[in-house]
Amino acid sequence: MGESFLTWDGSRYQAHSSEGGHSDFTPTDKRQIRLLEFLLERFDHVGVERVCSGIGVPNIYDYFRDIEKIPERPDVAQAIKSANDHTKAIVDAAVDPKNPSELCRATVDTLVSILGAEAGNLVLKVFATGGVYMAGGIALHLIDVLRVPRFLQAFTNKGPFKDLMGRIPVHVITARAALVGAATYGLQMVELYKGRA
Repeated sequence: MGESFLTWDGSRYQAHSSEGGHSDFTPTDKRQIRLLEFLLERFDHVGVERVCSGIGVPNIYDYFRDIEKIPERPDVAQAIKSANDHTKAIVDAAVDPKNPSELCRATVDTLVSILGAEAGNLVLKVFATGGVYMAGGIALHLIDVLRVPRFLQAFTNKGPFKDLMGRIPVHVITARAALVGAATYGLQMVELYKGRA
């Protein structure tokens, strides 16, 4: 899970990378506290990435299956087991319009709450009043789920900053932003070096 932010230097935006995905996972309710306890048995350190990324989805799924004992449907278990991408299989089973999996849905609902809380935390840390832009596979696969109140409730649940958080726009990037950004930067560098030649 990558986290970065932009700052304005007076003439253009500067991108700043971070290792925010490795910062500590901070539970926001009793269920998430139990999830953290479960994961501390598996890992020395439970960073946000362990519960809020493609690699984190199976960890949440295992918690609900093994600790909360939400029944695992045999057809869903087989689909996940045989899939190259377990996360995609879990998300697909959660959002299946005909027969959603209760276990997968609990997994996705928890992921969305954690994602909302972490996005809100990043906003407060860098005072990103210009908005949040989410990209990548998880955001794209969950675009419809991110529209439900669960995400925004977790995003805005920041005590005295709740009203401010409610005014921060949240966007999901559907284009190949990394490639467009790299190409734009490359063109800017070509122009810069042309001017120096």
